[in-house]
Amino acid sequence: MASLSLTTIILLLSIVLAEFNYSLSSQVHVVYMGKATKSGNDAGIDDDTLYHDHQMLASVHDGSLEKARASHIYTYQGGFRGFAAKLTKEQASILAAMPGVISVLPNLKRKLHTTHSWDFMGLHTNEGTEVPGYSTKDQENVIIGFIDTGIWPESPSFHDEGMSPVPSRWNGSCQVGDPSSNFTCNKKIIGARYYLSGYEAEEQKQKNYQVVEGEDADTDVIIKSKSPRDTMGHGTHITSTAAGRYVKNMSYKGLGIGGGRGGAQMARIAVYKACWEMGCYDADLLAAFDDAIKDGVDIISVSLGPDPPQDDYFKDPISIGSFHALTKGILVISSAGNAGGYGMATNIAPWLLTVAAGSTDRDFASAVVLGDGTKILGDSLTRYNMSSSISTISASEANAAYFTPSQSSFCLDSSLNETKAKGKILVCRHSESSSDTRMEKSEIVKRAGASGMILIDETEYRVATPFVLPASSVNREVGDKIMSYLNTTRSPKSIILPARTIMGSLAAPRVSAFSSRGPNSLTPDILKPDVAAPGLNILAAWSPAKDKCMQFNVLSGTSMACPHVTGIAALVKAVYPTWSPSAIKSAIMTTATILDKKGNNVITDPEGTPANPFDFGSGFIDPTRILNPGLIFDSSPLNYKSFLCSIGYDNHSLQIITGGSSECIKPIPRTSDLNYASITVPNLKGSYRVTRTVTNVGDPWSVYQVSVDAPKGVNVTVSPKVLAFQSYGSSKSFTVYFRAVDPNLQDYVFGSVLWRGNKNMVRVPLVVKMQ
Repeated sequence: MASLSLTTIILLLSIVLAEFNYSLSSQVHVVYMGKATKSGNDAGIDDDTLYHDHQMLASVHDGSLEKARASHIYTYQGGFRGFAAKLTKEQASILAAMPGVISVLPNLKRKLHTTHSWDFMGLHTNEGTEVPGYSTKDQENVIIGFIDTGIWPESPSFHDEGMSPVPSRWNGSCQVGDPSSNFTCNKKIIGARYYLSGYEAEEQKQKNYQVVEGEDADTDVIIKSKSPRDTMGHGTHITSTAAGRYVKNMSYKGLGIGGGRGGAQMARIAVYKACWEMGCYDADLLAAFDDAIKDGVDIISVSLGPDPPQDDYFKDPISIGSFHALTKGILVISSAGNAGGYGMATNIAPWLLTVAAGSTDRDFASAVVLGDGTKILGDSLTRYNMSSSISTISASEANAAYFTPSQSSFCLDSSLNETKAKGKILVCRHSESSSDTRMEKSEIVKRAGASGMILIDETEYRVATPFVLPASSVNREVGDKIMSYLNTTRSPKSIILPARTIMGSLAAPRVSAFSSRGPNSLTPDILKPDVAAPGLNILAAWSPAKDKCMQFNVLSGTSMACPHVTGIAALVKAVYPTWSPSAIKSAIMTTATILDKKGNNVITDPEGTPANPFDFGSGFIDPTRILNPGLIFDSSPLNYKSFLCSIGYDNHSLQIITGGSSECIKPIPRTSDLNYASITVPNLKGSYRVTRTVTNVGDPWSVYQVSVDAPKGVNVTVSPKVLAFQSYGSSKSFTVYFRAVDPNLQDYVFGSVLWRGNKNMVRVPLVVKMQ
């Protein structure tokens, strides 16, 4: 063979490098094009739709259909229109300017945000799932779609014994994936799909980039199970919390032992696995929404979300997917996020039901006994036994070379001197800025040769952690007492006792410190979160693939709060199958409570101050009242179209998003005109009025009288003061008038409007800020 010339070699290398650089500069993007013009089908994507997508892609690939097909990832046509493809920023910009395109989104990664919890809320843990006074036997007709990490179908929480055949209206399928996964569906888990293309494209790019930089990285994306099977545990946990069957003996290594089930244990489950080991990518999330809408689910539960602050509604996959779900009569329930601070809530679109997290009256605690006899309770899931008290020092005293005592006090990786740490209990610190998790700190301490750890958790999240050695987590105040003991004692010692279950030691429920708060960063006229539910130290089913031989686990987060509301929504849907998503949402909001189990105002962790609507929306869900709300605030898809007009969408954009010939009415509605079950006035100057319409779903002859708890510095009146209904389903309107009395108030103030009937109370939170 003739040798290649230097010129030819250089040319070939330049072509290879150009292709490689293209692969690095390109990223999967989602091209969102509004409402679907055709219905998808399970047999595959419509040929005309696919051809159209390839033609659009070819226009940015020098007219090459081959390159267009190679770059294509997904086509969306079930619930909405669009596609996902590998594009450079320049190509994405060109597509964004094309007619019919609403937005082009980079394929961002999203984060994944109970035996006793249902008892705590008044639904007693037994084999029934009834709300007192109401039959919820039609749960088997309710289908819940879970977009998460999949499911472990063999879990006892998901057996189908005694269940009727799958509803005939179900359009979904059971996509088993790799034969080695042995995944199967049944009459409980009636559908399962998985989505990998967006994840693989991004994670493979990251691996390849590491190799280019000279690292010895595996170029294959690690996927444990190319199937709907859950190898992480998160999806199994949230699914069983919402809809798990009754399990007689549920516990975490003997903690929290008892019977457990989900809120709607007879509801059907459809699984959409869009989250993997490294996260959940937008392209896959939208594919999951698209299929869930097409398959015919009644409710979608999404325990994940973006980092704050959230982007525009139609640049966010959960907002996009949930909007189109709503137009099909599907309620989407989502978690508020775990960033903790005010203004940090995500999933804040008004068509979503957004859930904050709180506690129950059960804690998992490990006692620390100091050498002077002082006994301190800290949070832990650790069951290790220590035989006697041992020497206890601050981790700052065990600093390794090149680390300051301050750095080693946080027990950073490699920061501990093994000689100094060996055999001792180390007192470490954990803060919001810590690079290591609580669990990782225990692993670092164990590797250093220590025998135990007391963790001063400055975040004060009260999260029980399964530490890898005897350990207990305490708050800052208790931590200060421990440090005082260490600093004033010649040879300080302590012993850490095994964790145990403790009931009723603190006021409950409380809003968890990690739960993200309002106000709504995009539309301050809409209160977010909507409600709160148990999300701290929740026991539910788990995946043995994550932890061998472990069927149940304890997790914390708004991810755990979300499925509690999902289960309740399923009960409402079972009793009232024709209710709209907004009606179900309203019933959950207006029956929520702002009082704890002792009748005091709910407080927040860690400050212990009274909770306000930015902490928990309308309050904590109350399943005992949920099926008899009396009045509901209903909204149709048309009302949400008007909302889009109020936040600046023009006729052209509105028509693409919603389909048809929708136009914004004149004058343009105000954002506060959306018939929401809460009222927020973020810029009160002088006076303002807000009108709401309620529909009677209680006794045909019902009379409600109003009472007002006015926010500080604001005069509030309501007209009329009495609402008299003469039939079921009739509607009446009322207007709330606001007048600034103290315009010098700089912060938000809170109050409520309460409608009292003979049998019902309908509470509407008020949130006001002076301009």
